Amino acid sequence: MVAEIERRFRGATFYTSRDTFNELAIAVQRFPASSTGGRNTAPINYVLVHGIGVSARYFQPLARELAKRGTVWLVDLPGYGSAPNPKRDVSIRDHAEVVAAFLARSGIENPVVVGHSMGCQVVSELALLHPELVDSIALLAPTIERGERRLLTQATRLGLDMLREPLRANWVVLTDYLFRCGLPYYLRQLPHLLGDAIEDRLPSITAKAVVIAGHRDLVVPPTWAAEVAALLPNGELAIVEGPHVIMFTDPISIAAVLERRFDP
Repeated sequence: MVAEIERRFRGATFYTSRDTFNELAIAVQRFPASSTGGRNTAPINYVLVHGIGVSARYFQPLARELAKRGTVWLVDLPGYGSAPNPKRDVSIRDHAEVVAAFLARSGIENPVVVGHSMGCQVVSELALLHPELVDSIALLAPTIERGERRLLTQATRLGLDMLREPLRANWVVLTDYLFRCGLPYYLRQLPHLLGDAIEDRLPSITAKAVVIAGHRDLVVPPTWAAEVAALLPNGELAIVEGPHVIMFTDPISIAAVLERRFDP
């Protein structure tokens, strides 16, 4: 059994651990279910996967909300957050396989796997490769739209979007980029982000899905989110208020969408 360390976030207790799969290490935060909301339905297991450059930290406000409905696992992918820097190149598929190995070893049953930004590329790859492990996914601000996968374009959009984000969200993102991921690893990961055509695999994903976008997101426009939802055979679309980091700026609305879509 992997050793866990108890921590606190705004009054919520969570537990951190590390594990290694095929020489790639991840860090995990587990928020235990705090209640079942007074209902007789079974609790939901949530697994949250972050985007490029950042870590699971920006999921913590959402995790606290989701823990009212079930157990929540936040994953730091290899090289991000508290996970050690890998010794080799790590592709989108590598990240997906590490999450798959974590799910299999942990025995998490019927998880709703949630990705944000690049995390949506990882989650969609996971759902395609391992439908036996994942039959419910949520794609938040689902990565870069086709035709716009250029570094300068995305850097400009990200910079403008940050003007719409609250100061605390920008602090979490920037400190993760600079001090926890670091520029060298970020630059090694960028080609995988920009070179991945998520739209090619979406029609083959059988998982129950919801795509959620912020109406003020300059990185991932709602029109692209609508296209992503339409490409998923079992996809739905939800638009909420907010910019790119919607699960940080409005965790209550995101939790409500997830519960409505995936409540057993």
